[in-house]
Formats: sequence, structure tokens, C-alpha cells
Amino acid sequence: MTQAGQNFRVQKWITTLSVLLFAAKLIAYYLTHSLAILSDALESIVNVMAGFIGLYSLYIVTKPRDEDHPYGHGKAEFVSAAAEGGLIVAAGFLIIYETISNIINKHPVEKLDNGLVLVAVTAIVNYVAGLICLRTGKKNKSLALLASGKHLQVDTYSTLAIITGLVVMLFTKLYWLDSVIAFVMSIVIMYNGYKILRQSLAGIMDEADLDLLKKLVALLNNNRKPNWVDIHNLRVIKYGSLMHIDCHITLPWYANLRESHHELDMLGELIKKEFGDALEMFVHTDGCESTGCPICIKTDCPVRQHSFERQITWTLPNVIANQRHDINTSAASSVWTATKAPLR
Repeated sequence: MTQAGQNFRVQKWITTLSVLLFAAKLIAYYLTHSLAILSDALESIVNVMAGFIGLYSLYIVTKPRDEDHPYGHGKAEFVSAAAEGGLIVAAGFLIIYETISNIINKHPVEKLDNGLVLVAVTAIVNYVAGLICLRTGKKNKSLALLASGKHLQVDTYSTLAIITGLVVMLFTKLYWLDSVIAFVMSIVIMYNGYKILRQSLAGIMDEADLDLLKKLVALLNNNRKPNWVDIHNLRVIKYGSLMHIDCHITLPWYANLRESHHELDMLGELIKKEFGDALEMFVHTDGCESTGCPICIKTDCPVRQHSFERQITWTLPNVIANQRHDINTSAASSVWTATKAPLR
């Protein structure tokens, strides 16, 4: 089964589960009239809506590239996560509204023991479902599943906090704690919604993923080949599970087309081994120049014009810059880490 197909299957089960858990929490609220339980139920409404949105987005992601979408449909996941984040924030505001309304109208809390049992069951199921979502999302690099998993686990933690409050209320009869718990949970819910919304908007705007770039640069540094004289103008974009990489690579100027293609194959295999097979690369090849000889680590070059002086360590600033590296580059002294070596 493909990664996209696996993501879709997991999301389908999560969506079905969300509907059942929402129904259970509604029953618990009907029994208790607890605002704290209502806040949990309202977040479950978001789970249900977000589940269907995520399901649709993952269905779109499985569609192949076409003339209208040459980069595929992966960004549908960002739209799904954005919708989910917005709905979570809206649920937080709705809980605040219900809390204020309850303070004014004063609906008494009832049958807390029965409600506690139902809510506790939903917390256990939510946690397990969230764990499955997160593991699959990390494995397949799916933002939609990661957003669903985080939301489900946040829902679990909020439910546990609510259960704790309800137990205190059950034994102390301090029913005013119900409104306090609901208000606090609304703030937590809105904050988590904001984080999901922020991450999704970053993806829609093709914001650079600095953590991903740092891992990629470290991988290239640790596995650089003698013929890879230089790599620069590196850019990475995520489209769903697909990672799209653009870069320029400097190779020996005398390498023929077959030899150059072999070097690019090695580069692609190196990246796939670390980040998965869902990879698309557009690499521009440059032929080396004599000014690059002092930083070139190739020991058997038949046309070397200058002695080797130092190896330039690729770093995030110099690899993403649109500038070929050589010994005369002015930035070398400030942003490059140089490894001294004897002349040869």
C-alpha cells in the first residue's frame, strides 16, 4: 500500500471514531449538564468536522499529477490543517460563550458519576487513536495526520484535566469549579488551534523548513563525494508527503553526460535513504572553474591548476545562497567553517 493510501485509511477510521466519541460525550453532557464536559464535547465537534475535511484532503492527495496540478495535490493537506486550526479556535470561543451564559443562567450540575465513566472511556480511546495518527503521520510525513494526532492527544489531556476537576467537584460539591475548568480549557484549545493554523499557513506560503534544511545540509556534509565540488542555491518544498528539492551542484568540467548523471543518481539515492522515496529533484549542474581548485577535495583531478588549501564546510547560510563557492568568495571568512589541510 502506498503512503498516501495508508494515510487515507487511517484518517477514515479516525473520522468514524470521532463521530462515536462525540456521541458519547453528548450523552455525558446530557446526564450531567456540566460545562466542563460540554467544552470537551464541543472540541469533539471539531474532531468530527476536521476528520471529514482531513479525509477529503487525503483523498485529493492520492490523485496523480495532472495538467492543472503539475506538482500534484499535496497542498490540500495544508488547507485541511488550516481549516482544523480555525475550527479549534472557534470552539474555544464557543466554550467561553457557554461559560458566561451558564454563569448568568445557572444550570446545576447533575449525575457526575455517570458522566465521569463515559468521559474516561473517550479519553482512553482518544489517546490510542492519536498515537496511531502521530506514528503514521511521522512515518509518512503527512501534515494532515500529524494535525489530527496532535488534536486527538490534546483532546485526551484536556479530558483528563476535566475528569480531575469533576472528581474534585463530586467530593467537595464546589460546583463553581465547572465554569473555571471550562474557561481554562478554552484558552488551551485556542492556543493549540493557533499552532496548527500557523504551521499550515507556513506550508501554504512555502515557508522554509529550517529543521529539514539543516538535516539535509548535515547529510550532504557527512556524505559528500570527491566530484561534488560545490552545492548552492538549495531550496526544499514539501507537497504532502512529496519532498521537492532544487539546487545547483558543481562537478568537474570535463565530466561527460553519463558521468554527471551518475553523480546526480548518487545524490538522489543518498537523500531518499534518509528522507524516503517520495522525492522529486531538479538539479542544475555547473562545470568547475580554476578558482574552485583551492577548495576542491578531489585528489585525482588531472587538470588541477591550483593546490588544495582548505575544505569548505557546507552550512545552511552558504548552501542556500545563490552563489558558487570558491576561495575568493568574500563570505568565506564570516560564514564558512574552513578545515585546514596541507598543500598537495
